[in-house]
Amino acid sequence: MTVPLAILLASCALPALAASPAAEAHKAAIVLDTHFDTPANFHIPGWDMLDRHSVETDGSQVDYPRMVEGGVDGGFFAIFTPQGARTPEGDAKARDAALLRAVEIHEMVARHGAKFALATKAEEAAPIVAAGKKVVFMSMENGQPVEADLTLMQTFYNLGVRMMGPVHFLNNDLGDSSTDPKGKEWNGLSPKGKAFVAEANRLGVVLDASHASDEVLDQMLELSTTPLILSHSGLDAIFDHPRNIDDNRLKALAAKGGVIQINAFSNYMVPQVKIPERDAAMAELMKSIGAGGRDMTPAQRKAFLDGRKAIDAKWPVPRANLDDFMKHMLHAIQVVGIDHVGVSGDFDGGGGIAGLEDVTDYPKITERLIAAGYSKDDVAKVWGGNALRVLKAAADARTAK
Repeated sequence: MTVPLAILLASCALPALAASPAAEAHKAAIVLDTHFDTPANFHIPGWDMLDRHSVETDGSQVDYPRMVEGGVDGGFFAIFTPQGARTPEGDAKARDAALLRAVEIHEMVARHGAKFALATKAEEAAPIVAAGKKVVFMSMENGQPVEADLTLMQTFYNLGVRMMGPVHFLNNDLGDSSTDPKGKEWNGLSPKGKAFVAEANRLGVVLDASHASDEVLDQMLELSTTPLILSHSGLDAIFDHPRNIDDNRLKALAAKGGVIQINAFSNYMVPQVKIPERDAAMAELMKSIGAGGRDMTPAQRKAFLDGRKAIDAKWPVPRANLDDFMKHMLHAIQVVGIDHVGVSGDFDGGGGIAGLEDVTDYPKITERLIAAGYSKDDVAKVWGGNALRVLKAAADARTAK
């Protein structure tokens, strides 16, 4: 029997029409990551957000082509400043670096206005996505750029920053980090750190407690008039690490309307093996490259990637995977509910695990959530709805004129 061509063509189209529940849920959600360190790439000569890069070639994990492939609608692009000298000169250097990074984010959006749009309000996300563009919110990781003069918070607000975290790896003049080798200095927030919280509330800026000590989180929860976010963190119940939080604090965060965004940074997700030879080799590699942190030239980055690959081969260490990520996420949902959990890979800032290497892998999280019995509406909350709710709450409580 001869089958008409029209029927053959229609039958070939059926798989495309019959999208899976996970694919439909992912497409329907506003998919946002609350902590992209991608702006660290914007100053690299020849690096362009519209080009497709790869983890293997330049270490990057976020660009426009991969956002499209992963169904990612946007995120919070971080102004990250490594903690420098706690001197007037160090603070000025941090301020200037942060201002430059803010300008670089604006320049990227201006250069690619057909693909990206800056957002400063939660309500702007959906229209930007509907227009076929990617959403660019701005955040600040580490408060050193503003600690010498908190009126600079208004300056960064005017530039579009809507989320700020007071500390990073080390203590500063605002408060204690969760990972400073020297331990506690302020037993939480400093007096200036408490003023930082008040000013963020006045401006309508979301306070980010990732990297902060437990005491800083406790005090921010007590002092803040609006919900907090942990933009890229994990759970002590799955792996006890200073960068993660315990269930009691998770419940306190949720009780105030806050949200924890589960990260994909391997060292904070699974136990690590201490190998002195590996640590020494990594230190020597960084010394030989002559660069540190996230700002490297293309040549330095290639040398780093090649060197790290060799070190990993010689001294392998456990690496977290998607199963580990879901353990953190599902535990958080079990403890505080779907309204208080979200996602951040900490991409371009050290994140990336087996199965979640870059933003193209994000649909896998949706697949896991659907498989675990969560609904399309639940997925939408996790991927952007919860973070946008916290952002709107901060803006609605703004008292600055």
